[in-house]
Amino acid sequence: MDKKRGVALAGSLQFLNLGDLLQMFGSNGSTGVLRIMSEHIAEPGVIHFLKGNPVNAFAGEQTGLSALNSLFGWVGGDFEFIPKEVPTQKVITKGRMEIILDGLRMLDDGEIEVIGPGTDKSEETRSAARDSDEGGPLIRGPLIDYMFVVDEEEFAKGQEIVKEKSHGNWIWVIVQGLVQIQKASPEGPMDIVRVAEGCFVGSMASFTVNGNVRSATSVALEDVSLGVLDTQRLFTEFSGLSPVFRKLLMSLERRMREVTDHVVAIHTGSISIDEYVQQRNPVLRQGDEDSRLFRITDGDVTIVRHSDDGPVALAKLRKGDFFGSVPFYELGQEPGAASVFGSEDLKTEEVDPDPLQSEYDRLSATFKKLIEHTATSISVTTMVAQEHQKKAAGAKD
Repeated sequence: MDKKRGVALAGSLQFLNLGDLLQMFGSNGSTGVLRIMSEHIAEPGVIHFLKGNPVNAFAGEQTGLSALNSLFGWVGGDFEFIPKEVPTQKVITKGRMEIILDGLRMLDDGEIEVIGPGTDKSEETRSAARDSDEGGPLIRGPLIDYMFVVDEEEFAKGQEIVKEKSHGNWIWVIVQGLVQIQKASPEGPMDIVRVAEGCFVGSMASFTVNGNVRSATSVALEDVSLGVLDTQRLFTEFSGLSPVFRKLLMSLERRMREVTDHVVAIHTGSISIDEYVQQRNPVLRQGDEDSRLFRITDGDVTIVRHSDDGPVALAKLRKGDFFGSVPFYELGQEPGAASVFGSEDLKTEEVDPDPLQSEYDRLSATFKKLIEHTATSISVTTMVAQEHQKKAAGAKD
């Protein structure tokens, strides 16, 4: 750290681009100010982070999301991050992963002006999609913590790593390579997302007493090296959490499975939005600034995103599940980017997030990254669901 100026992290954008930085600060839950300097621009670009989420940005005369998007085009120069308090008002309400993927896509499509060297759109400055969007959005993970890696396994291009509906409790971290996540559908295997270095294959459902049934198939898109995680060590850490925290994590896992299943249902047209909104009471409305967290004690809720192409059914949550705002991860859903509708018999209890935050802060870096990866996957898969809704609406027109 530069103690004189309070700079905690500084470097070159040619080493860490803006997308990498957003993911890094998100994984760490950082609060502070990121300054981006370019010799081609008189004033630095500035992004405010609150608990890992960008809440405002400034670039020339632009502010908010438009300013943040423009900063993806600053492909040369340097950055510095200063931990400090920032205004808590969220000018930017879009989810972090949605911002990253949209920004990189717009840069790749020429919708953002490229400033500085590297205007040839090299791999470092264009989207992280490795020259193709085929196979769904790509998720890149944070730096790998090798303290929990006990072995390494190799998979050749095209080899199946895990199969949907099979049993298994192994969790891997991708050391090198690219993995396709697929779901079975009536039309055959359906690509959902791709995951790269630093992401996980496997889930926290492995910690359940009854064992884990794989919710998706994972296939190596290129030669892949996977680090085998010490699941016994992770299970011990999981077992030491409070019952409320453990239930929150299992609810997060169920939501991940729900959203992924809904992508297939939207694609195949086998889902009706009516059952998700009609004769249901709005509990949280999309865009609300509501920091409360709830646990369902009876009944159920549905999560629905309102888009230009119509409502998108994302998940149905049941007794024991949680909804609302969790301080240490961002789902890209309620309350900012989705609404919650309750059944007539819905009963909930409000949960104090502060003890959960305290427990989260004491977790190992690897366990935190596993939680963050699940939340990130939900956010990106939500975007995939919306994209399939858009295609379905276009087909009807």
